[in-house]
Amino acid sequence: MSTSVAVWQEQHPTLVSRGIDESTWNALKSTIYPGAKDDSIIMAVDYCRARKLDPMLKPVHLVPMQVTIKHEGREDTKEWRDVPMPGIGLYRIQADRSKTYAGADEPEYGPEITRTFTGYNNRQVEFTFPQWCKFVVRKLVGGMVVEYHAKEYWLENYASLARDKDAPNAMWSKRPYAQLAKCAEAQALRRAWPEIGSDPTAEEMMGKTLDADELRDVSPTPAKTTPAPRKAEETPEPVIPSGATVEGEFFEHEQEPQADSASSAPVDLIKPNHIKMITTRLARTSTPDGELLALLKVDCLESIPMSRLNDAMDYVNKLGK
Repeated sequence: MSTSVAVWQEQHPTLVSRGIDESTWNALKSTIYPGAKDDSIIMAVDYCRARKLDPMLKPVHLVPMQVTIKHEGREDTKEWRDVPMPGIGLYRIQADRSKTYAGADEPEYGPEITRTFTGYNNRQVEFTFPQWCKFVVRKLVGGMVVEYHAKEYWLENYASLARDKDAPNAMWSKRPYAQLAKCAEAQALRRAWPEIGSDPTAEEMMGKTLDADELRDVSPTPAKTTPAPRKAEETPEPVIPSGATVEGEFFEHEQEPQADSASSAPVDLIKPNHIKMITTRLARTSTPDGELLALLKVDCLESIPMSRLNDAMDYVNKLGK
């Protein structure tokens, strides 16, 4: 064993006890969960190990939740706590591991609807989207193939630019069909395999406000044809002090609370050619824009201030290196 390896192991006994070496830890911090706290990354690793999952495949995301703690006689305080949240990939893995997954149909979409939304600077934006998406998964039950259907509506699932702007955010604008299909698929998988758990997936919550009720129960009532489920693998929930309320939005790593956009002075935003350069680089490296948005503390690429353009370009230029 080299001296440098021995020194690293001596400095990181918690990681060594989990079988994590220096190169794996560096990958987890810089690529899988960039910007996340060390304790949060370790929590995600433990979550994956408990379910026999490979953390390097990122089957779960780290979702910061802002906890408001109420105090008697003095002002409330807030702090951020990370919670592991499953991705749609984890649901697929669990369904496949059940040995009863019998395939799925292509998603079916409803008629297209064109509607006008309000974007930044109160600009009216016309956008076309599918009214609904239906997804069907099949499961072997008692030697028979049983279908489980889920139908999700775009307007009930999409994420908006901001609390006071109802235009869809960057992800839902760019992939209105694919994002809705993931939501419908997740619901169908929960119907067929209730033991998967009741947590919403990261894809369902992308850009949305989180609350305690959503985290605890989004799963539908199992169909009558479903056999008695095995004991559910419950997702660890955040430890919230008595009297605390939970609020926040989905980001890939920790951020500070954002100021209310309605009370902020207008800022100079990056131009369409800048957005094109950024999205091209992200697509070339198959990198989701969520990590960049969280780093810059914005809701979508279109809301990146010109003053942060250099930071955004530095981030995308380092991808793949």
